[in-house]
Amino acid sequence: MSSITFFGWSVDYDEDRHLRAEQEPKSGKRYTMYHGTKVQTARSIIQNGFQQSADGMLGPGVYVSRNQKKAERYPLNSPVTDRVVLKLSVDCGKVKRIDKDNHPLQKTWHSQGYDTAWVPPKCGMKAVPSGLEEDCVWDPNRIEVVDIALAPSTTILADLKQLLAQSHRQQGPAASSATPGTCQLCKWKIVPAHSIQTCWGCGETVCTLMTQHKCKHWG
Repeated sequence: MSSITFFGWSVDYDEDRHLRAEQEPKSGKRYTMYHGTKVQTARSIIQNGFQQSADGMLGPGVYVSRNQKKAERYPLNSPVTDRVVLKLSVDCGKVKRIDKDNHPLQKTWHSQGYDTAWVPPKCGMKAVPSGLEEDCVWDPNRIEVVDIALAPSTTILADLKQLLAQSHRQQGPAASSATPGTCQLCKWKIVPAHSIQTCWGCGETVCTLMTQHKCKHWG
């Protein structure tokens, strides 16, 4: 079979990892989520990964949301000129729904065998006055940054995207061990095997099932 020459593309897949905020996540699934942070912290996350918070409404973990608008509010005390929203691929593992104040497992869900706590939107919790969906992931290794959803300027956006691309190249084939059976380029399960190619224009490694590739040479 001959190789295919790639320049760039964009495609939408009808796949359940892109849930609406009000849809309950299924345990064991990987979903697209978002995290709002400062510019410099975003750089650190891209280079070194997430760090578990010491505490929070749902206890220790990494706080994310499937609602990008929720992520855009953070950090709460930072100006919009210092806010970045990272687009993530999250392996939720076993999910616990927390939908009321003083829930018996509000901060102890992980000790009961759960990997992610999920607060549904408009559930009435006083701790979530915005009413927007929120998740807390215990293990930072379950989270991977896949793109930059929002940045305060085109310059910062380009800088962060370049940093992310460098990080992915440095991880290389070893990253495939992080989530067995999942392609680290397109995030789909490797059933059947995926076709990994090199973009003829920019030389970037691409999977034929990626939702988007913009050639840095021709794009």
